[in-house]
Amino acid sequence: MGTCYRYTAATCYPPGAYAAARQPWLIENTWQLCDPELPVFCIKNWYNGCVEITYIAIAFLFGLIPALFWLWFWLREDRQHPEPKRLIISAFIAGMLVVPVALPLQKYALDTFYGNTIVFVWVIIEEVLKYSAALIVVLWNRAVDEPIDTIIYMIAIALGFSALENALFVFNPLVSGAYTDSLLTGNFRFLGATLLHILASGTVGVAMALSFYKRSRVKILSATVGLFIAIVLHALFNFSIMEAHGGAILGVFMFVWIGIIVLFLAFEKAKLIEKCHSYHL
Repeated sequence: MGTCYRYTAATCYPPGAYAAARQPWLIENTWQLCDPELPVFCIKNWYNGCVEITYIAIAFLFGLIPALFWLWFWLREDRQHPEPKRLIISAFIAGMLVVPVALPLQKYALDTFYGNTIVFVWVIIEEVLKYSAALIVVLWNRAVDEPIDTIIYMIAIALGFSALENALFVFNPLVSGAYTDSLLTGNFRFLGATLLHILASGTVGVAMALSFYKRSRVKILSATVGLFIAIVLHALFNFSIMEAHGGAILGVFMFVWIGIIVLFLAFEKAKLIEKCHSYHL
């Protein structure tokens, strides 16, 4: 069992005492150890409930490890001219940082909009923020010198986002003791939602790759169209998975998997663009 946080009024209870005799260890300072022999801390006015640090670590690994696998998988497409590891790591972390930025915006959308509009606005928030993170962190860098690089970095951003998002989805059933649900959620998101984020952000990267050697106006227009397509793809998946039951869920996943095959073909097209450009030079 990991370190436990439990806050009730200004009093901290170890798990056993809270459930049985409810003998309090009064705490005056935030983060003060309740009892030297009990791994229990009070977090005053911050968190309500008992959160196992072990569960946080497990959920984080559930999100991180599959994302790292997919990152390794897609980086193999650029193994002839690999990108700097520091930029790949920066892009991945930037994608993770998008999550805490997106959450309050999505909460605002939840309070402002109604029905299916909420889902669509959430999609817009996620895709725009991922694209913005790529623009801010990596796409301006001189290391982005080939069409395929834009796809690689957009996928790295998407996987960072997906890693933390998946961890949050796994955490809820995990902390409530629904371990099977956590495992199923992790597996479904590994094959579905994670690939969806790859497909959506990869689509933006492909749009930028196709216009890599074009004029600035064409680049901007192409990226905008790519972002629009990414939003549409993401929204279609979300609406479809909300309505799908039983075998229909597999059909929704097939939609994503077919998109991934198209993304593979787009990688080859990006490589061809670079070869043609180098030949003419």
